[in-house]
Amino acid sequence: MTETKSKAKKEEQPQVELPPSITVKQMADLLKVEPVKVIKQLMRKGVMVNVTQVIDFDTASSIAADFGYIAKAPAERRAARARKAEGEAKLPARPPVVTVMGHVDHGKTTLLDVIRKTNVTAQEAGAITQHIGAYQAVVDGRKITFLDTPGHEAFTAMRSRGAQATDIVILVVAADDGVMPQTVEAAHHAKAASVPIVVAINKIDKPEADADHLKQQLADLGLVVEEWGGETVSVPISAKQGQGIPDLLENLFLVADILELKADPEGAAEGVVIEAEMDKTKGPLATLLVQKGTLKKGNIIAAGSAWGRVKAMYDDKGKHLSKAGPSTPVEVLGLNEVARSGDVFKVHTDEYEARSIVQKQKDTRARGVLSLSSFSSQLSEGEMKELNVVLKTDVDGSIEPIRTSLERLGTEKARARVIHAASGSITESDVLLASASSGIVIGFDTPSTPGAVQLATAEGVGIQHYNVIYKLIEDMEKTLKGMLEPTYADVLSGRAEVRAVFPSSKLGRIAGLYVSEGKVRRDAQVRVLRRNKALGESRVSSLKRFTEDVAEVSAGLECGLGMEGNIDFEVGDIIEFYRKERVA
Repeated sequence: MTETKSKAKKEEQPQVELPPSITVKQMADLLKVEPVKVIKQLMRKGVMVNVTQVIDFDTASSIAADFGYIAKAPAERRAARARKAEGEAKLPARPPVVTVMGHVDHGKTTLLDVIRKTNVTAQEAGAITQHIGAYQAVVDGRKITFLDTPGHEAFTAMRSRGAQATDIVILVVAADDGVMPQTVEAAHHAKAASVPIVVAINKIDKPEADADHLKQQLADLGLVVEEWGGETVSVPISAKQGQGIPDLLENLFLVADILELKADPEGAAEGVVIEAEMDKTKGPLATLLVQKGTLKKGNIIAAGSAWGRVKAMYDDKGKHLSKAGPSTPVEVLGLNEVARSGDVFKVHTDEYEARSIVQKQKDTRARGVLSLSSFSSQLSEGEMKELNVVLKTDVDGSIEPIRTSLERLGTEKARARVIHAASGSITESDVLLASASSGIVIGFDTPSTPGAVQLATAEGVGIQHYNVIYKLIEDMEKTLKGMLEPTYADVLSGRAEVRAVFPSSKLGRIAGLYVSEGKVRRDAQVRVLRRNKALGESRVSSLKRFTEDVAEVSAGLECGLGMEGNIDFEVGDIIEFYRKERVA
């Protein structure tokens, strides 16, 4: 009887069809309520937005339910989702892949060492003969894969190259030290990747440990622990004493079960390069994490700019393998060169196909820099809807007003999202985070380190510097509206002196020039200077050496120049030849 009433009540509820993403204003119109009511409901859920900001389908669905509606996806999207869910439901589960991050000296390495030594099977204990940057532990018959990376920079470097290698992040924070700068960075990197975070509150055995103060700091970071009504799993541990490790592993499996991690073990393998090196005796070695399919000895693979046949394959204990399934880390021998950490690898049918893929990858890496101007161009073409910003300022006090101003900007078409904000110089870590998130770095009254500048060029990340806040906001507002005009600079190619002036029936007058610097070109723009004062600008209409038309004339030679329009010039004037180049 109760079930019948419940079903009848559900059928009486109004339904609303929602797109994959929708602005708060559009949501309010669909629900026939004031936008402020939707904003308040979102705030209660911990989502801070304005009327022009976009929310995803799941968030919009929960809001619709709060107002008594049943949310539905469009019919074609529901059908596609059903087909995908049906296919995924048949796939076998795979082990979760976990990365440990946090502040230096907070116990990341100790935690990994304890798990590695105490949670391998009996026959494997003490038999670890080599370290390959990733390994599997076995807990109660279930496998779990750990990526032993140096920190969040390596984690994000993988994302910056298109690889999402991690399912769960363990954020290690020392209870006696609290949240530190690297803790904040690590959390922002994990959140930008949309990866679930499990907080390991380490060093709880120390007398000065203050777990409650730490939980408050985590809440300020947006990581509200479960016991405080949030969704972040936290586990008190002492890595040094081995305390709490079983609870941590149990919680990792719980999170993995919620994620319903599955993969198809059949077919050609795909995955990511965890690390790579040149061995003096073996040649190029690469540690690969198989993500789907099964990698087999003899397979031909391409990974970034490297390719080759898998001649040998080892697990993290140095044992020879003939094949490796999803979530399995292996070291392989046989690539023609050292791959890059974070490169995606795939198995191909033959060498020709692998070589072709490698060449395409090399061409792709010659991409341009993402700046405010290029974002504006992509926006006008309908390619981007959200600009991710890594914000660095001179002092902490500048962060909040700039962040607030940036996140208030935007339209229904595009908005800015500050994914990380801190004071200090712009570093390589900031550039990597921007690269991985397809964003830019904005510096307010703060410099960039030389390493950050070099990495930005290599990764194609734009760094914008400002020292006046209204100029920063003005540029960002124009960008988000698709109005930011590109800026151009004059690039000088050559200079010449007017030595004679000749009459011409077609052009009026011809300047007889002596080229003093660089090259003068027929496709250039020109500027006439008299006693270092500009008289006017024009374009080249003709360029001749004696009676022949030429494309360019080098320094030390003479030529005849015709210019468009009625521009004044006389003997002794200097003519500069230049071209306009777009400034990134």
